[in-house]
Amino acid sequence: MSEATKTSAEQLLAVRDLQGWYDESHVLHGINFDVKRGEVVTLLGRNGAGKTTTLRAIMGILGKRQGSVLFEGRELIVLQPRDIARQGMAFCPEERGIFASLSVDENLMLPPEVKPGGLSREAVLDMFPNLRERLRSQGTKLSGGEQQMLAIGRILRTGAKFLLLDEPTEGLAPVIVQQIGRTLIHLKQQGFTIILVEQNFRFAASVADRHYVVEQGRVIDTIPNADLTANIDKLHAYLGV
Repeated sequence: MSEATKTSAEQLLAVRDLQGWYDESHVLHGINFDVKRGEVVTLLGRNGAGKTTTLRAIMGILGKRQGSVLFEGRELIVLQPRDIARQGMAFCPEERGIFASLSVDENLMLPPEVKPGGLSREAVLDMFPNLRERLRSQGTKLSGGEQQMLAIGRILRTGAKFLLLDEPTEGLAPVIVQQIGRTLIHLKQQGFTIILVEQNFRFAASVADRHYVVEQGRVIDTIPNADLTANIDKLHAYLGV
């Protein structure tokens, strides 16, 4: 296999000149980045930088977008969200989207399978044993950490192998953050590819291969995780820490 062919096979997602709008507000101004198969990459940046909007644009759930989003060589920019999901991509929003009228078990089993190979109900419960004890509880009666586990577990059932996770550790206790981190590392070992929007760069550093810094709707820097310590002052300046 030639080097060019090998690189093409490794590259799962290629985002080029991605523009995005909320109504008349132009938020994304030419986002460019790549994700290789089996990687965990983070989008880091201050509030309002465009990180969540980038995930929404990739998933097709933004009011208006243009540019190019190539996933396994197929252009997603022309597809509807339901068709993007069928390619094996899933979005877990920061607000988690747990239905109050459904039990934990009903929430877990709600999404349809979009591709073969999703985790079984039992596999999800083995991964998140807290949920097994709460299956009959109302979904919104769970703690924040348990709701996050449910939100992640729910998309793992669909067969998606490319996960877009928006602020999965926001507001969670440190012990739960550690559990989420172990889960992401386990998923990577199982062949999942993940884009992670995260404010907590110390958490991001514990799970990611690479970090893209987003500012004013553009990617302004790329920092390999191995080089994070050497770039810590620059990262502090970017994030205003």
